Amino acid sequence: MPDERLLATCWTTAGAANPLPGDQRSPVPIRERVEAAAAAGFQGIGLLHADLVPALDRYGVRGLRALLDDNGIVDLELELITDWWATGEQSARVRRDLLSAAEALGARHIKAAPDVADGPWERDHWVTAFAALAADAAEAGTRVGLEFLPWSNIKTVHDGLDLVRAAGHPAGGLIIDVWHTERAHTPPADLAEVPLEYIVGVELNDADAVQIGTLFEDTVHRRRLCGAGSFDLAGIVAALRAAGWHGPWGVEILSDEHRKSPLRQAVADAFRTANALL
Repeated sequence: MPDERLLATCWTTAGAANPLPGDQRSPVPIRERVEAAAAAGFQGIGLLHADLVPALDRYGVRGLRALLDDNGIVDLELELITDWWATGEQSARVRRDLLSAAEALGARHIKAAPDVADGPWERDHWVTAFAALAADAAEAGTRVGLEFLPWSNIKTVHDGLDLVRAAGHPAGGLIIDVWHTERAHTPPADLAEVPLEYIVGVELNDADAVQIGTLFEDTVHRRRLCGAGSFDLAGIVAALRAAGWHGPWGVEILSDEHRKSPLRQAVADAFRTANALL
């Protein structure tokens, strides 16, 4: 295959930060994160809302875009829109911020989350709400990808595909994180059947065969570098390529070990192992 770009998702370059409740801001300055990603070979990077806003405050839109350009960063991913199916000023503010930044910075896509509380939900309402979110993304010149999570109300790639298909907006699709497909026991071959137009992004990583703690605890504390765990990553990549996907390939490493490693080494290891897989 020709060279395929890799994208370091937000947690891969975030240092000691993690998605546990509380302050999720990275302690690493944005310039160090971008430079570490570029030095490793990544041509894409992800930024969480909590880190994006301070970066824009410091550099402004033009300065931040220049920082990305100077380091060869082509693909920008922003996250995370939550509660897009409900009303609430906090979620509405994050949504506005991310859509505005995506338009100004030329972000490739924005990630959105399902209901991690896995409470009762009305499918028709969600379909309508996601179509509206996708329309907002299109207006901002970007796309929105729903990341299904096996502990949420949208547990599998099949659940996610059902929703985005029903929403029917070309700017809306899925983020396929292989950790979530594997922990949901989705056969790799199923991924080959996902229509390419519904794939907004793909995330690579690995994990042990045995889950420890809850799904959320396991994903936050014990992800592994590509090839260091039990996943059939070769089969997964082959299936996604059969679906037509050729990148950018996100690399999302979340683990206690990764967070404790020196940033440049941790990011370089994430790139090296994913690149070897591809």
